[in-house]
Amino acid sequence: MLSIIGLATILTIVFLLLSGRITPIIGLVIVPIIGALLAGFGFAEIGVLFGEGIDRVINVVIMFIFAILFFGVMQDAGLFDPIINKMIAISRGDVIAVAVGTVIIGAIAHLDGSGASTFLITIPALLPLYKRLKMNPYLLLLLVGLSASIMNMVPWGGPLGRTAAVLGVDPTELWRPLIPVQIIALILLVALAVVLGIREKRKIAKLNESDQANQEAAATVDMAEKDMGKRDDSLLRPKLLWANLLLTLGVITMLVWGIIPAGFVFMISLSIALIMNYPKVDEQMERIKAHAPNALLMAAIILAAGSFLGILDGTGMLQSLATDLVLFLPAFIVPYLHLVIGFLGVPFELVLSTDAYYFALVPVVEQIVSGYGVESTSAAYAMVIGNIIGTFISRFHLHFG
Repeated sequence: MLSIIGLATILTIVFLLLSGRITPIIGLVIVPIIGALLAGFGFAEIGVLFGEGIDRVINVVIMFIFAILFFGVMQDAGLFDPIINKMIAISRGDVIAVAVGTVIIGAIAHLDGSGASTFLITIPALLPLYKRLKMNPYLLLLLVGLSASIMNMVPWGGPLGRTAAVLGVDPTELWRPLIPVQIIALILLVALAVVLGIREKRKIAKLNESDQANQEAAATVDMAEKDMGKRDDSLLRPKLLWANLLLTLGVITMLVWGIIPAGFVFMISLSIALIMNYPKVDEQMERIKAHAPNALLMAAIILAAGSFLGILDGTGMLQSLATDLVLFLPAFIVPYLHLVIGFLGVPFELVLSTDAYYFALVPVVEQIVSGYGVESTSAAYAMVIGNIIGTFISRFHLHFG
């Protein structure tokens, strides 16, 4: 009975999320409560399970709130603009250099872990350049999407934060073993950009338009930099560029080192960033208010997920569902189920929302394979790496016009 109720709870949440009838917060809070009541648990017991679930994710929530605020302040201060502008200037007129530069710019722009800001920075800056060089704009989308997906493995990115919430571990602990994977993946992506750039250059040459495109490239750079300037210039702090860069590098170093919790690192760094860049109290409050909606939305989703996981795990539904599902799966597949799901990660991302994948699919698979001696983190890595490349091509994330 617990398996049936657990499966019905998960399928109901997935259906409601995919149909767009409810927000993730409502689905992750209300539906599990109904499931627990049907399973015979009282409100007092559900309250205890809720508390246990929140305890699992609170460190993730703290990190998300202050990480989003910190990187938001760095964006406002213009930390990444000079680097991106320089890359645009270096790559002017050369199709291959533009393709490689797109990968690097996408990676830099996604250091804050926000997909929205990444595309708002890179697309307006690079699209005029692509058009003038007669390059396919879908190549721009492909390279930025892949670059951002690789960088999205940072602990303050959505996928790793959700995974950490499911496993009840510190996101930075999950991230450290993934750093070599990110580096190798970016190198491979640069190589792919070179190959695609060569192909694009040949295509343009066949159309006899490359000469005209190269002559117009310089003007395009000015247009691109002008597009990047569509923001409140009063917030920019060019004189503090090196100070902000050192602060950001210090934050990343502390996260890799792991000597203090990630949430505490971002609390300290945000405080320093605000005092250094916006010394007036009113300015500090305005910066916090500007980025609070994004921070609170992600924090609310993770807290709701904590409630969901606490109830499903505490009532025994998750374990019972995992145990019973094994009976219906081919025996030779079960110990490698995480690898199978990871291999099919991109197709799953195309048909499921990110919340449905990480909060419904990952915990069930982790429960199943852990019974066969597979470490929870190993199962999570397989599913994250297999899925994350599809993050920005999913219909639930991409709105490109």
